[in-house]
Parts: sequence; structure tokens; C-alpha cells
Amino acid sequence: MVLAGITRHKVPMTQNIWNSRYLHPVKWDQHFAPLALHDMFFQSAERMGRAAIADFMGRKYSYANMADTVRRVARGLQDKGIGKGDHVGLFLPNVPHYIAAYYGALAAGATVVNFSPLYTVDELAHQVADSGTSILFTVSAAALLPTAIKVLDNSSLKELIVGSVAEALPKAKSWAYRLLKRSDIAPIPDDSRITHYATLIANDGDYAVQPCTPEQDIAQLQYTGGTTGTPKGAMLSHQNITANARQINMLDPHSAVNEPNGAADDRILGVLPFFHVFANATVLNRTVANGGEIVMLPRFEARAALAAINRTKVTSLPGVPTMYQALLDCPDVTKTDFTSLRACISGGAPLAAELKERFEKVTGAVVIEGYGLTESSGVVSCNPYEGINKIGSIGQPVPGTDVKLVDKEDPSKPAPDGEPGELVFSGPQTMCGYWNRKDADAEVFLGKYLRTGDVATIDEDGFIHIVDRLKDMIAVGGFKVFPSQVEDVLYKHPAVKEALVIGVPDAYLGEVPRAFVTLHDGATEDGAELTAWLNPRLGKHERVQGVTILDVLPKTMIGKLDRKALRSAVGS
Repeated sequence: MVLAGITRHKVPMTQNIWNSRYLHPVKWDQHFAPLALHDMFFQSAERMGRAAIADFMGRKYSYANMADTVRRVARGLQDKGIGKGDHVGLFLPNVPHYIAAYYGALAAGATVVNFSPLYTVDELAHQVADSGTSILFTVSAAALLPTAIKVLDNSSLKELIVGSVAEALPKAKSWAYRLLKRSDIAPIPDDSRITHYATLIANDGDYAVQPCTPEQDIAQLQYTGGTTGTPKGAMLSHQNITANARQINMLDPHSAVNEPNGAADDRILGVLPFFHVFANATVLNRTVANGGEIVMLPRFEARAALAAINRTKVTSLPGVPTMYQALLDCPDVTKTDFTSLRACISGGAPLAAELKERFEKVTGAVVIEGYGLTESSGVVSCNPYEGINKIGSIGQPVPGTDVKLVDKEDPSKPAPDGEPGELVFSGPQTMCGYWNRKDADAEVFLGKYLRTGDVATIDEDGFIHIVDRLKDMIAVGGFKVFPSQVEDVLYKHPAVKEALVIGVPDAYLGEVPRAFVTLHDGATEDGAELTAWLNPRLGKHERVQGVTILDVLPKTMIGKLDRKALRSAVGS
């Protein structure tokens, strides 16, 4: 069987537990034929025809229609001189323009650079300069266009392509948006450096097909590190991304790889932001490879997400733990029909057992915890969709991915038997390196393996358990304390909604743990009470200096709890 470039050829791999105890619906040992990302899209478009690729606020876009627009974007970009070696930026929320611009830029021969819609002028300008982005797609939203124009005026950026959210909506909603959301719309200046999206695609779509070597040609620069510090651009090849999309689909017993009609009943809620590698892999490219439908929302808002589940009967909901908590907290959760929902893929941050159990009880869907990073093009491992689903584990590696543990102090050595070690992995999804950062490459690559900075164990069933981040470990008088282990205990208290533990300076011990939490509505406990409850349940060196109750904990742009921002806020 061949589907979207999947072949069943064997390749020699390390003999380990996953050869004999692999619980995903395919064999672990897999080979992925070279496949360009835009070719993956066009293969699915040819196969699916008039079936929907996207539902945007009730407006359906077919694969055939989107393929036509992708070709027009490619032709429009080529008419502007864009081709191989050029970097095209996407400064977009989850709108249909994103799909067309993403695959269209790739078809034109360019490399895509993703930018967060939450970036400030300085953040966007820095990454535009670092990446060498010459042309940028955005929309006429007041939250985006003024920022993009300031970057255009004060950077090496040469041109903006500006679309409208209204033009992507159903006609009735489009009129309402123009009438009622005027404050959300920014006027598009009359400027030779700014092209309307509608003008860009006003052509016959006859673009010049560009040669592509999937394993070598860079499809995407994906920046790490969020909105603070100095993010690095991970270079992801066409093969990196398409292999990961195929790996993800192999995990799903109901995908077209494993079930003949799997694409016909595949509707995924796209509320995670496409610019982020998690959504790029698990929502966009995975679904396109499968031939499914993406129910798109411009951003996550609990009430709108629940309404979309009711309206479209989605079958899958990828998200981060804070998103699942927000859905449970929304009053509309009791009015939502979850019967169509089969699987919720949780990533981005550790999933508390209590949250998993509560969400599964309310919705009837299985919450499946997985793991990945920007440098893995998305996903490294995941719990099985069906059967054993180990709470607190990130599951087994995706097909064709080798994982091992190395010594935390000396990564050239294997981890001592029975002890946690740094998780390293290799596979077809492993990035090609960092853009213009050979120094950083030397720090993360161990031959073909890539260091994750995460401390883990692997149990007798081949399930991986993340203990903590190397950088997050707290050194308490010579002992190493893992914040996540203290957080796991905190989550057992019925009043605790969210928790983060960081190290704070201590004159005697060097540093000690301190906990920061938010509480469920109606909880009355104070910090002293929580400290008194927590510390007897911890090892002596793990005991916290205290528990601080906050109204909110800082979160990253995709909604996961942000330990780095918390440290900065408290001066740790």
C-alpha cells in the first residue's frame, strides 16, 4: 500500500523494545519515502477533490478550491520574483489565507517563516532580519497590520501581502463583520510596497514548478524560544515535515493509513495557532496528509470552541492542558455534545492526571498525551490512541524514531542503569540544524541524535516518562529537585487549579523550591495552609519555601504555563 508517500520498506534500526512491544497500530520500524510538502498537499487535493479541507466560521473550502488558490499564490509570488532561496513570512492567525500562503509559497520554491501574531514590532523586526524574510503575508486586523507596517518601514522587509478576514467568512458573517467590527479592521494604506491578497491571486495559477530535493531543501524556518530572549530558527526540510505528518497519521487507528474510509470521518478542531510547530504538525499538515477537514477558529476562545464542536461534530481536538481546563471551566460545557469526539491530543506541557481524568469523564473522549519540540518538526512520541494509555507518560516513539537516554552530566555516555537520563532522539523528523547558528548545532547534536534538554526514564513497556527539564532542575544543597514532581503533588489538592514551581535564592542551600498556584473558583485556602498540606508529602530536600497564590500564572503564546516568564517576574 502506498498513501501520500508512505512505503513499507524496512530500514536497519537499533534493536530495542519497540521492535517487540510496540502498541501503536503499525510497526515501529518504518521508512518514509522522500516527499515535498507542497506535493503532499496536491496529492491530497487530487484524491479528495470537492471534499472540505477547511471550515472557517461556517464557510467551507474544498480541496479543489484551495488547490486552485495555492497555485494562484505560487504564480503571484513568482511574478514578484520569489523563488528558490527566498524567505516568505506568515504573520497570520488561523484563517484560510494561511493554508493558501503556506503551500503556495512552498510551491513557488520559497521557504516559509512562521511568525506569531502576538509579536511586538521589535520581536517581529528581529526575526524578519534574522531570517532574511523579504515578503510578509498578514491580514487587515488592527492587531496585526499596524505592526507589520512599522516593520516594513524600519527593516529589510520589502513587501506586504494583506488579506481581509471578512473576505474569508460566509457572506452574511462577512457583512456583519464589516458593520460591527470596524474597530478590529485597520485600513490598508495606498503604498506600492503593499499588495492586496485578492490582487496577488488574480491570475491563472500557471506557476513554474520548481525542483525540490525533500531531504535537503528547507521548507520552513520555525523559531524556538517564544517571545523572549533570542529565539533560534530551526531549519525543517520538506522531508522532516512530511515524514512527521505521516508518522502522526500512523498512530491514529481511524486515519486513512489504517482505515480505508478514514479521511471521510476526520474533522479536527483547529484552535491551536498554525504558526506554532505543535499545530503546524498535528492540525495542519497531519490533516492535509490524511485528507481530513480542519474546523478553523482564528484563536482559542472556550465558548466559540464548544460551539464549533456542537456545530461540526469534530472527531479530534489537539490542545494544551490549559485549554482543556478552560473548556471545563466554561458554562457551555454542559450544553455541548461530545459524542463525535474520539481523541484529544495533549502536548506543549505536562498533563496533570486530575485534569485528564476530569476531561475524559465530562466529554467521554480519550485525552492522549504526547511530546515533541520545534526541532522535531512536531512530534517525537505519543501514547496509543487505544489500549494502554499511561498517565504521566508521553507514550512510545512515533514510527521510525529512535529514543535513548544519555548521562545528564556527560551526554557522550549512556545514562546509568535505573537512573533518569537526558532524552535524545533520531528520526526523519529531526531538523537539519539552526539557521546561521553552527555554534548552537554543536550543542544539540550527538551524531545523528538530537539532545532535548529533558530528563526522562523509559519503563519496561517502552513508555517514556519526562521527569523534568535539565534547565529547570533546582539545586538544593547538592540535591537535584525536579519542579514537576512537586507540581504533581500540588495538583492532588482539590483547591489547586494551576501550579508552577521554581527555584529561588537561599543563603544556606543556594536555592530552594517555591510554588506559585491559581485556585479553582470558590476555593478559600491561603498560601500557609497549602504549604502546611504540601511539605509533609515531599522529601526533605523538596520542601517548598512557601506557596504563593496568584490570580493568573504566566502563559506562552500557545497557552502553556511559562516557567521562564514566572522566574523573570519574581526576579529568580
